[in-house]
Amino acid sequence: MLSRFFLDRPVFAWVIAISIMVVGALAIYSLPISQYPPIAPPSIYITASYPGASAETVENSVTQIIEQKMTGLEAMLYMSATSDSSGNARIELTFAPGTDPDVAWTKVQNKLQLAMASLPDVVQSRGVSVGKATRNYLLIVSLISEDGSMDGNDLRDYAQSNLEKVLARVPGVGEVENFGTQYAMRIWLNLDRMNDYRIAITDVVAALRSYNVEVSAGQFGGTPAVPGQRLNASIIVQSLLKTPEEFANVPVRITPDGAVIRIRDIGRAELGTEFYDVEAYFNGKPAAGMAVRQAAGANALDTANAVKAKIAEMSRYFPPGMKAVYPYDTTPFTRVAIQEVVKTLFEAIFLVFCIMYVFMGTFRATLIPTIAVPVVLLGTFASLHFFGFSINMLTMFAMVLAIGLLVDDAIVVVENVERIMAEEGLGPREATAKSMDQITSALIGIGLVLAAVFGPMAFFKGSTGVIYRQFSITIITSMLLSVVVALVLTPVLCASLLKPIPPGYEPADHAVFFLRPFFRWFDRMFYRLRDRYVRTVNWSFSRKWRYIFIYIVIVASMNTLLLKMPTAYLPDEDQGTLITQVMLPANSTLEQTKAVLENKVKSYFLGAEKDAVEALLTVSGISVAGRGQNMGLSFVRLKDWHLRDKPELRAQAVAGRAMRAFSQIREAMVFAFPPPPVIELGNATGFDFQLQDRAGLGHAALMAARNQLLGMAAQDPRLKQVRPNGMEDVPQYHIDIDWEKVGALGIPITSIHQTIQAAFGSAYVNDFIQAARVKRVFVQADAPFRMLPKDLDKLYVRNTAGKLVPFSAFATGRWELGSPKLERFNAFPSINIWGEPAAGRSSGEAMKAMEELAGRLPQGFGFDWTGLSYQERMATSQAPLLYAFSILVIFLCVAALYESWTIPIANLLMLPLGLFGATIATYSRGFPNDVYFQIGFLTTLGLTTKNAILIIQFAKERMAHGEGVIEATLGAAKTRLRPVIMTSLAFFFGVLPLAIASGAGAGAMKAIGTAVAGGMLSATFIDLFFIPLFFVLVYRFFQRRKGSNTVQQVILTSGSKEVVS
Repeated sequence: MLSRFFLDRPVFAWVIAISIMVVGALAIYSLPISQYPPIAPPSIYITASYPGASAETVENSVTQIIEQKMTGLEAMLYMSATSDSSGNARIELTFAPGTDPDVAWTKVQNKLQLAMASLPDVVQSRGVSVGKATRNYLLIVSLISEDGSMDGNDLRDYAQSNLEKVLARVPGVGEVENFGTQYAMRIWLNLDRMNDYRIAITDVVAALRSYNVEVSAGQFGGTPAVPGQRLNASIIVQSLLKTPEEFANVPVRITPDGAVIRIRDIGRAELGTEFYDVEAYFNGKPAAGMAVRQAAGANALDTANAVKAKIAEMSRYFPPGMKAVYPYDTTPFTRVAIQEVVKTLFEAIFLVFCIMYVFMGTFRATLIPTIAVPVVLLGTFASLHFFGFSINMLTMFAMVLAIGLLVDDAIVVVENVERIMAEEGLGPREATAKSMDQITSALIGIGLVLAAVFGPMAFFKGSTGVIYRQFSITIITSMLLSVVVALVLTPVLCASLLKPIPPGYEPADHAVFFLRPFFRWFDRMFYRLRDRYVRTVNWSFSRKWRYIFIYIVIVASMNTLLLKMPTAYLPDEDQGTLITQVMLPANSTLEQTKAVLENKVKSYFLGAEKDAVEALLTVSGISVAGRGQNMGLSFVRLKDWHLRDKPELRAQAVAGRAMRAFSQIREAMVFAFPPPPVIELGNATGFDFQLQDRAGLGHAALMAARNQLLGMAAQDPRLKQVRPNGMEDVPQYHIDIDWEKVGALGIPITSIHQTIQAAFGSAYVNDFIQAARVKRVFVQADAPFRMLPKDLDKLYVRNTAGKLVPFSAFATGRWELGSPKLERFNAFPSINIWGEPAAGRSSGEAMKAMEELAGRLPQGFGFDWTGLSYQERMATSQAPLLYAFSILVIFLCVAALYESWTIPIANLLMLPLGLFGATIATYSRGFPNDVYFQIGFLTTLGLTTKNAILIIQFAKERMAHGEGVIEATLGAAKTRLRPVIMTSLAFFFGVLPLAIASGAGAGAMKAIGTAVAGGMLSATFIDLFFIPLFFVLVYRFFQRRKGSNTVQQVILTSGSKEVVS
């Protein structure tokens, strides 16, 4: 046998163990670190710009044209799109996890080419871009002026001019969004003076384009040159203008008498910014903000480190007083959470060592299973490198669970060797050889069953499949390695470390002298407990119906609790950040939005929550819902976790108090929420709902349905903070142009468009040079001349005859309601709605509530889920199949181990008893049925089967030596009670640090630890009474059905085939 081979070659066994550890140690240094594996599906985005177009025009002429061509894309999950009144269109296509982002990008690019010819010319000329980036922000880089020497415009200009493109080229960065714009030359026009001078806006634009040019005038002595030429020099006629004074001096008109009308006569020139609708403040001080999105498939930690390294490199060139800060960063949580899990790992190792020492009584015996721990763990790290995994929360959780499992095999070996030495008086080597002959099949069987339980998880698809796969491969590898170590190294350690003992030996005899009284007392209590246990098992054989009734009650209770448990995807975590979304009433101004952010949001967080909040970045004019003057956003950075060790300082508690405070604000709706557990899958916790118009009922009907749904949601006790993640319809001033009059007056259509655009929206003219960089020139009416509809009467347009025609001569205006932002989902008009479950409710309950409410809407409206909610729906639907497949695999493995189709039924009957503990522990702590509960559920299945195998396998062997079924079962229960209790308690205390964790990552640790610890307790202390009973009942039931001879042959003959009479 394998163990005997290595007993004769102990050095060979050590060489294998050391080689495994060396390879694992080398793998640790090369493994990437992340919070989660790449769970988020890869996303490809398409952006296009149609200047001057309304949201409706952009949707009809750009967005839908592109959408219609995005068909037949393999592995595409869903597609979302937005069109806004700034003329921007953005389409995001989300693909199944595991899809190569580069391949997906290429396919989208090819499909886009089919749509390009149908897009408006101006859209084609400005270009349509395709990129790879996740939908969330990885981190935000903010620039501040510590000495106040630079204002917000200075900082935002420096960010865009000097840093944005540099950061965009950092490996792993998918997109950089700048909260602001760079400097631009702004030409502000005084319409009254222009009318006095009879100058049209188009005249000003033409003059600027004539004078602000770079002329290539050629050279003196350019080739081909005459023979003997000795001069070669460039000729400079005119170059781009640079200063406001130069632009102010540009002539607009020169009269016949030589008088010159310049820009300064009809307006003013100043160095401003391209757009004034977005402003950022850090702790109330002017700031620049650059939000970094990571590329699909990139490692978040590596990308963030690379961005920070690049900023540190560029900071050497910052102007005096400028400093870079990070008001929003998702990566510190990853580092701290992994550190917490590593700490938990060492705590688990220590607790497991203590449990083994208490049961074994000697340091030498305890040391043997302990040596297996680093060998198996380091070998598992090597397997992570081989499979291309990372060190993340899931793989580390698997290792913590594996601590208790991997010492099980070594404990079984050591305990059986000591038992044989005590009962038969054999030496360590002889006892080890005999022990391995007895338990090798059980060790292999347990290892294969546990590996088989987790095997099906590796084949599921989607983001949930990624989670399952990382966990299952890690724990399967550790289990198989533990079996290898138990068969190769542990026998060698037993033969070399254990001392010969006389018959009747007690472990306490060789304990440390001052601990001997404790160990003797422990042994006496354990033997007394064991005798009482055996009597109870024997008593159960004559009272089987009473136990069957108890079994039915337990199973029914488990099913009831399981059905009542709320569902979720992943537990929420305190990630050290909060996000605040601000929405003012439609048509509110940027000034009003800034006031709310400054006086309400900033004052609250930096005042009332100063013990929890470290810094705050507020952004006016933009939010996750869209861009507009009535929109605002803030990113709250909380203090380090060790400074927030009180429950009231945790992120959820801070967000709850903030919401109560913000609910008193009357001039705006303000929502505070933590980011989701998987940052790549969205921007907020709770659910992500898409209300769709599937019958083409129109935007007005869709808005009415939305309002009806929001009204019902506000009355539902299962929901809270249900809000549209979009922009409200706003009053818009629609200008009707009489095109017949325009034609009769001889006015070029382009002149009308240029005039209205330049006056109220700003017109891009050309470029200028500032600080050695090319920047833009814009013309626009000065602020006093574009505030009200009556200001339209001050506009004049020049016709083909050279005369000025008042705008009012051919145009009228009217107010109407329109949307500044239109959304689509899966090619249907939609509205995105966010919300959260009420206190004590789960996201699954909230999603169910939304589905019920959506069912009450008028015919023609449907819904869909996106982001984290989509993945939760997928995970919920996959769970029953996963459980069923795992149970099937358990049955087949146990049938192969026992070479019987009947005995495994006893094992299967034990499964609900273990699951009862997992269910009641999770339910009693108020945790939902999420992915971690499902993992704990499956782990409990394997542990329950392991305990049954340890007892039933020994009962079979005793029956093979002629004992009756009851006598053999009682003997197996008595013999195996100590290793079962020891391995179970070792596993329980190994996962206990997870169940009682606090700090970063505690949500996930408590979720998985509670399920597994509860399952372990019931799988041990309830199953121990039912395993012998059900084995006897199953044995006798099939004996009566098939005849005693056939069943006796199946049970007693190892390796024989079952005979059907």
